[in-house]
This record gives sequence, C-alpha cells and structure tokens, in this order.
Amino acid sequence: MTNSADTTPATPHATAAGWRWAPHWVLVFVALWPAPGYAEAIVALGALAVIIKLATTRFRGGATLLSGPAWALTSVLFFAYWLPELLSAVGSVDPARALREAAVDLRYLPFLWLVAIAVADDRGRRLTFGGLAVIVAVWAADALVEVAFDTSPLFWGIDAAKQLISGRPMCGLDELARADRLGGVLGPCNLKLGLVLASLSPFLLYAAGRRWKTAGWVLAAAAVGIVIVFAGSRASWLTYGLVLLLSGWRLLGWKRLLLVFAAGAAVTVAVGLASPEVRLRLERTSHAFQAGENGVDTALSGRTRIWGAALCMVREHPFNGVGARGFREAFPACDAEAGTMAAWGDGPALHAHQIVLEVLSETGIIGLLLWLSGVALAVRAWRFASAAARERARPAMLALLVTVFPLNTHLAFYSTFWGALTLMLAALYAGSLLARANTSATAPGATSPAPAVAVPPQ
Repeated sequence: MTNSADTTPATPHATAAGWRWAPHWVLVFVALWPAPGYAEAIVALGALAVIIKLATTRFRGGATLLSGPAWALTSVLFFAYWLPELLSAVGSVDPARALREAAVDLRYLPFLWLVAIAVADDRGRRLTFGGLAVIVAVWAADALVEVAFDTSPLFWGIDAAKQLISGRPMCGLDELARADRLGGVLGPCNLKLGLVLASLSPFLLYAAGRRWKTAGWVLAAAAVGIVIVFAGSRASWLTYGLVLLLSGWRLLGWKRLLLVFAAGAAVTVAVGLASPEVRLRLERTSHAFQAGENGVDTALSGRTRIWGAALCMVREHPFNGVGARGFREAFPACDAEAGTMAAWGDGPALHAHQIVLEVLSETGIIGLLLWLSGVALAVRAWRFASAAARERARPAMLALLVTVFPLNTHLAFYSTFWGALTLMLAALYAGSLLARANTSATAPGATSPAPAVAVPPQ
C-alpha cells in the first residue's frame, strides 16, 4: 500500500501564498551567466528573499509553496553536496579556505528552495522549463551567427556595455589569443558554452519534441549539435550524445535514432575538415587508439597525470580529502612528473577533471559516501514516483544525469559556476518530481492535476 506525498487540494489562498515570480528569478539567474558577478548577486538576493518570506510567515506557509517531500529531497541533495565540503576542512591543506568556501556555499540552500518552488506547480514548470528552452535556443542561434560571421551579437552587446560602464573589455588580449573554440554568449575568455548547452539541451529538445514532434526535435538537436561541435570540449560531445540517446529513442525509435547519430558523425567529420580547431580535437582523440600510456595521455590532454595526482591525494588523505578547492595546493606534492611541462601549460592542475576523483581527492571517502547517499535518495524518489510525476520531471532529470555522468571528464563541482549549475538542476529535479498534487487547479488553462507522488511503504 502506498501513501501520497500530498493530497491536500490547492486553493486560491494557497496560490496567493506562493511565489509567482520564482520562475522569473531562476530564469534571470541563468540568463546572467555571461556576467558571473550579477548571477551570483541573484543567488544571494534570492536566498535572502526566501529566508525573509519564511521568517515573516513563521514557516507556516511552507506547505503552500512546496510539498513536504520536495522540501526534504531538495535539502538532502544540498547537504549531500555541502557536508563533504564542511568536513573536508578538518586537516585540509588550507583549512581557512575550506571553511570559508563551506560558509559561503550555505547561501545555496535557500536559493535551491526557491528553484524548487519555481517548478512546484504547472504554471511554474511551464514558465521555468519553457524559459530555459528559450535561453538555450537563443544562445545556440547566437553561436550559429558567430560560426557564420565570427562575431557573437550577444557577447558583442555585453562587451560593449561592460566597456561603457567600467572602461574595460570582458576579455583581455591574452585570453583572446588563447581561445581555441567558439565562445558564443559566454565569450572567448569563458569557454564553457559547449558544456553549458549540452547540460541544458534537454529542456529545448523536450519542448521542441512536444510542440513540433519529430521534426522539431531533429531541428533543435541539429542546431545545438552544430554549436557544440564548434564550441564544445570532447566532454560536451559525450554529454550531448547521452542527451540525444536518452531523449531521442522514445520519440524516434532506435532505427531513426541511429540515422541521427550517423548524420551527426558525418557532420562532425565535415566540420573537422573545415575547422582547424575541431580537426585538432579530433586528431587528439585519435591518439587514444595508439599503443602506450603516452597516446592515451595525449588524447586526454594530460589528464592521466592529473588523475594520478588525485589518486595520490586519496592515498594520503583517505577519509576527508585535501579540502574542497584544495586540489591546486596539494597537486605539486603528488605530481609524479614534477618539473616537466604539462599539457595544460605552466602551474598546477586546478581540479581533478572527473567527478569521482574530485570528490574522493578533495572530500575523501566520507565525501563520496555522502554524495552516493544523495544519489540513492534521488533514484529512490524517481523509482517510487508516479508515471505523471516522472514525465513532468524528465527534462530536469536528464539534464542532471548527464551533468554528473561519471564516465566523462568534468568541470569542478566545488567551483562557483559549475557547482551552482549542478545544484540548480538538482533542485529543478526535486521540485518538479515531487510537486504538490492538484497544483494546476488555480492556473488558468492548465491541464488536469498530476497524480500524487507515491512513496514506498514503511
């Protein structure tokens, strides 16, 4: 026998107590990623607004904002991320910095509540998921313009505004010289566009598939795919391949999906012939098939050296690691090739470039167990959710899954940018999967309410 997560029907009073502006807050946060300082300000202000809202209502309006299970899962996923960071400060290579990072990252907890609230009803989900789809589409279109004309209109406007305000450009001359791929709206000094679009692409692909069926999905997949080939690292290629696989098979079937992948491979080869930067990444990848460790290391841009150092840190600090964001300080002592030029240039490696090794080296076995506990609870929630709940949460689930997929290389999950992106996806997943029942009753033109989420018997 199962129990529903929340069977209380929504009322006009409940809707009035909710935050109709929460989806807009989330979308502004994402739209401001090209200006990281402003995006961080949105996080801080959003966290403060949530705290004030809950404090003024003495937490009595919490059930009208978010279901009990959604409050719980959002908070648990945050603490699975944050507790390893806090515990890693004990005995870390830089305890003061580890404690400071943990203290600053507490702001994400109320902000994640805000993100979950944004998708806790049908109206909020439509606005938030639809808005994310629009942002991805606009950024992809802007990048295609840059492919054709060598200039991103969006970044040109941001850079012009920055120079008007501060008298300085977004990127220095040395950063422009080092750019080896398409920057798009994020610019040539923040070459993360491929990874960002790959992680957020499920929102666009599902929206296009729902509105225009197969033709819409294929067109959106092709547009984003071309941008990712030009803008992305090989990690983003793998991430996007997973998105196409897991989102396309239900819509297209296996045979047509294989044709999509074949066409994508042909386009990638054609782009490689036309673009020296893409050709270089393809040639570097081919080194993995050469005999010996050096070929693999070349294909991975020196990451085997970084991973060897990460394993050394795990051996030296097995329980709670070297401290969150302490990888760069601990790297020289664990670098087996100290004194030789690294594939990435001068200086130590900044992070492990792989989620499991990052968590193990910086937060130890304790940290990995806490992360795995968060994964287990997220999977358990999906397993016992109703079919309708899974369907409404599917874009967020897929975005989160491909972002943390362990058989890939990654940006630093304890960095400000990538950590915030990952936590936001976790909150979107929890809030949409465990949304209140009957939340659509007050939304004009909304569809019938989703069934209550089932939880396992005790």
